[in-house]
Formats: sequence, C-alpha cells, structure tokens
Amino acid sequence: MAQANIIDILWLIFSSVLVLLMQAGFLCLESGLTRAKNAINVAMKNAADFALTIVVYWMFGFGLMFGGSSEGFIGTSYFFFDLGLSDPWVTAVFIFQSMFCATAATIVSGVIAERVRFNSYLILTLVVVALIYPVSGHWVWASALGEGQGWLAQLGFVDFAGSTVVHSVGGWVGLAALLVIGPRVGRFVGDRVNHIPASNATLALIGVMFFAIGWIGFNGGSTLALTEQVPGIIANTLTAGSVGAIVAYLANPYFNDKTTDDFFAPFNGCLAGFVAITAGCQAVTTLDSIIIGAVAEVFMLAAGRWMLQIRLDDAIGAIPVHLVSGIWGTLAVALFGDPEVLGTGLDFWGQLKAQVLGIVVVGAWAFTVSYIVIRIINRITPLRVSVEDEQQGLNVSEHGARTDLIDLLTSLTLREKDLDLSSRLHVEPFTEVGQIALGYNRVMEALSRAVAETRAIVRDIRDAIITFGEDGVLVSFNPAAEQMFGYQSDHVIGRPIRILFNQDMPKLKHPGSMILGNMSINKTTEAIGQRRNKEKFYMEVTLSQGEVEAEKRFTAVIRDIDDKRRIEEQLFKEKERALVTLSSIADGVITTDAKGRVNYLNDAAQLITGWQLKEAFGLPLGDIYETSDPASAPAKELIRRALDGHAVVIETQNTVLIDREG
Repeated sequence: MAQANIIDILWLIFSSVLVLLMQAGFLCLESGLTRAKNAINVAMKNAADFALTIVVYWMFGFGLMFGGSSEGFIGTSYFFFDLGLSDPWVTAVFIFQSMFCATAATIVSGVIAERVRFNSYLILTLVVVALIYPVSGHWVWASALGEGQGWLAQLGFVDFAGSTVVHSVGGWVGLAALLVIGPRVGRFVGDRVNHIPASNATLALIGVMFFAIGWIGFNGGSTLALTEQVPGIIANTLTAGSVGAIVAYLANPYFNDKTTDDFFAPFNGCLAGFVAITAGCQAVTTLDSIIIGAVAEVFMLAAGRWMLQIRLDDAIGAIPVHLVSGIWGTLAVALFGDPEVLGTGLDFWGQLKAQVLGIVVVGAWAFTVSYIVIRIINRITPLRVSVEDEQQGLNVSEHGARTDLIDLLTSLTLREKDLDLSSRLHVEPFTEVGQIALGYNRVMEALSRAVAETRAIVRDIRDAIITFGEDGVLVSFNPAAEQMFGYQSDHVIGRPIRILFNQDMPKLKHPGSMILGNMSINKTTEAIGQRRNKEKFYMEVTLSQGEVEAEKRFTAVIRDIDDKRRIEEQLFKEKERALVTLSSIADGVITTDAKGRVNYLNDAAQLITGWQLKEAFGLPLGDIYETSDPASAPAKELIRRALDGHAVVIETQNTVLIDREG
C-alpha cells in the first residue's frame, strides 16, 4: 500500500476520534440543557446509541450504505464483514461512518428527552441505525468505496458532509417521534408556555466545545483524504459556527419570549452554523460561510419560536438546529457553491432543483418510515413513561439511580403529605444537599415555634376567628368561635358560613365580590348572628382576604357586642322618656351648652318666655332674659314676675328651671 494511502487512513482514523468527541458533546449538551432528575437517563441514551451503532451498523447498516449498489437504491454487500482482516481502507471508512451514524441517532435523543422509556428508545435507535440512515446515505454517498453511485448523487445532489444525510435525517426522525409522544408534563398549560429551566449551563457549554472540536473531523475528514482542501474546509466550518453564535446572541431578544433560557441561543446558534455549512463547506468562500452561518441562526430562532406556538416541545431545540439548519445548508450549496468544485455539471437552476429534490426525498423517507415504526412500537410497548415517573424523574424510574438530591426531594414530598412539623430531614454532612437539609430543618424549627405561638394566640383570643374558602365553606373555627356560636369545630367545618348568621340575613353573594350580606373586605360591620340554639345576637364582623396555594381564603374576626347593643338601646329609651318628661312638666326648663347657648326649651318655657325653640336655639341665655323691645319682651315679664315673687328662677351650670308659684 502506497505511503499516501497510509496517510489518508491515518487522517480518517484521526477524524473519527474527533467525531467521537461529538458523542461526548451530545451527552454534555443534552444533560446540561435538561433537568437534573433526568441527566443520568440522557447520558445512558447517548452511551447506548454509541454501543448499538457500532454493532448494528457493522451487521447491517454499513452494507446497506456502502455495499455494491443495486440500481443506486441500496447496498448489497459488506454485511457481517471481518473488520480486522478486510482492506484497511474499508475498515477506516467503517469507523468514520459509524461515528456519523451515531450522530444521526443521538439527535433524536435530545428532541424527546425527559419523557421516553429507555428500552423503547433503544428500539427506535436500532431502526435508525439499521435502516433509515444507511438507505438514504446510500442514495448520496454510495460511491465512497467505488462500489457504485446512489441515484440522488447521479442526479447531481450534493451533501458534502451530511447537512441532510446526517442532521436532517436525525431531525425528521425526532419530529416524527415528537408528534407521537407529545410535550413534557407542564410545558404547555392552556395558552401559557411554561419555562422548564436547564440544570447545568456549564456542562452544556462544555458540550458545545466538544462539538467544535468534533466538527473539525466531521467536515475535514469527509474529504476521505488529507488533501489541500482540508484547511479551507475546517476554516469555513469554524467561521460559520462562530458567526452563528454571535448572530444568535444578538437576534435572540427579538425571538425569545422567556419560555427558554437566554443562554440557549448562542449554544444552539453555534451548532446551527456548523450544521448549515456542512453540506457545502468544500465549495464556498469565507464570506459565503459567514452568510450561511448568519442566516441559519435566523431560521433556527424563528423555527424554535414557531414550534412553541404550535405546541411542539423539543427539549433542547434539536429540530431547529439540525433539521431546519440542515435544510438551509443543503439549499445553500446551490446558492453559494462553486460549480467547478461541486463538479455536477449543472447550472444554477439545475443544481437548486437537485438540492430541493434531495431534501424532499430524504425527508419523506426518514419521516414516513420513522413515524410508522414509532406508531408500531408505541402499540407494542409504550414509548412514553407514566406521568408519575416523568414527575419523579427518569433517573429513578428508568434506571433506579438514586442520588442525594432525589432522596432529599422524596423526603420533602413525604413531609408535605404527613404535615408533621416536628419531623426533620437526615443531614449528610459535608455535602451541598446536606447543607440544604440542614437549612430546611432550621426553617422548620422556626416555623414550628411560630405556629405554636400563633395557635396559642388564636386559642386564647376572645374574638371568634373563622376562615372559609371562595365557595363560602368553613375551613377553620377557633375555640372562641366554638364558645360564641355553640358549635364544635369538627361539626361545623365543611358547612356553609351562612349557618352562623340570622337566616333573615342575605346569603353569601358571589365570592368574587366577597360581600357577606352588607359586609365588605377590610371593613368592620355590625350583623346579627345566630347561635346553634337559634338564639340571635349582635356582632361586629371584620373580613379580610388572603391566598393559600393559589386559592382565595377569607378570614372573619367576630366580636359579640350583644350586651353593648342592649345597653345602648336601654340608654336610648331612657333618653326618649326623659325628653317626653321634660316636655310635659308644667315648670319651664331651658338647657344650654357649656358656652351658655340655648339648645332646648320645653313647652312650658316656650309659653312663659314667648320664645319658640327654633328661634331661641343657639342664642345666649341673656338674650332670653333681656330684649330691646319691651312690647315683645316676655322675658322681661318673666323677670318682673320673679322679682314680684310670682316665679322662682333657678340657674345651674347648663339648665334654667322656672318654678311658677300659685
């Protein structure tokens, strides 16, 4: 074997190692962008994709993709071939292409993360690796070993390193799976799109860096030889990815409605740039690669926004990155590719037609086959986990992998159910979770003390305190309320609040207005209560409104004012009787205020003085005794009679009593 061939084999093996790093990139990216309770499951799927790909691709996939071509549609050789004893070049191509195959399969993992059964997912991976990817790959890349040419390649379709063959295929399969499986629990509630945060942005960024390293081999190794094209291919690849990250960072505010984390955009923007340049990186200029990478980000962000609007829950945004950017990159071959480098002999419109045909045909194949297979799998063994398992997390439900954090969450759930404020969490020293448990225990200690003090206050307070929900049903009843109304709390809780009021009172109106009879929120109002023995009494009621677990809750503080009202009524009656008495006695009575101004004359005083109450009211008492007009001065007559002994005028602080003699 010539020295040049050995160098090419070495380059291909080295590129394979770089592409293998992309598998680590997928693992880190998906684990970082999903929740911690599913991180182990995501990692297991990525590792399983790699292991299954190597074996199944050797058994079936490689032969279907690169074996002797049958009319350009399918390969017919290299099944179960001996990797160690075969032509080293064939083995090198197998190693390189098995990495590509694993990449296509793993894209699906990110799309449907956090909700899929592990074993059902492995069946889907087998179908992708053994059938979907190899067949469509044969249509485009069959000539790599000189065993024939695929029918799409014969028509001039160009996909240098796999924008369509690898990335769009993975995206189409992911889309089919997503349509069958549906969104994660809680992602969409009515018209609202809930934000599901990533667990580890740093880990996701490490994954992106692995991708950047891996794409050097992904695109650079696709020459299948160490040629003078390699440096330019690598430079175009890195340029498009870098521009993609920058444009995504700048454009994200115009597309992100805060239903995804902001740091998503540069991560996925970089990957979208890599995906888009992959189809034509060997045939474009640096400026072309910049444009291709920039436009890919706009398409990616717009597609991600549109998917949320139609309620498609792609956990890591893989469909916009791999499918949409892959389609754009494949079209960009015709828009920007150098015809001489492409070597298809087609003009612009002919090349564009070939690119569109390849996108449509490969997409239809990948989506249709995967959708049918997924439907069949879903009938035999459900792809989706139960709601309970999804909420618990796939680390535990699928792999039985318990962590300190899972144990902590389980303990907190148990505390929530038993409502025992005296129970405490186990503290594992020297760990972050242990510190959280210690902090929780301290909070519970303080809460227990506060609750004990509150209960003592509520128990000992003389005013009745009751709470009820928006439906008017009683929720709590303190001891003072028991004593005031004559009900035991366990007998009255759950019954409507109107039983505590006189039945003549209006019943509870619509809870939204929160008016009980004529009583309003945060105002004290008098009402007529009714005890258990049907005895009615006066009470003051003060209503306040709060919220418990997103439900409205209302509190009424009630004070028994029956004795107070009865005393006031008695005093009022006494006052009325006194006024009647004063009005009817024969002696004249004049009352004044502290400043000597008249405020009352009884009938006798009006007769004696000649003054009407409405005329004398507010006048100084001296004006009643003395007047400037003798002809109309009964007050002077009063004084004259007093001097003649016909009347006695007695003055106190605020009252004048005229005692007429004989």
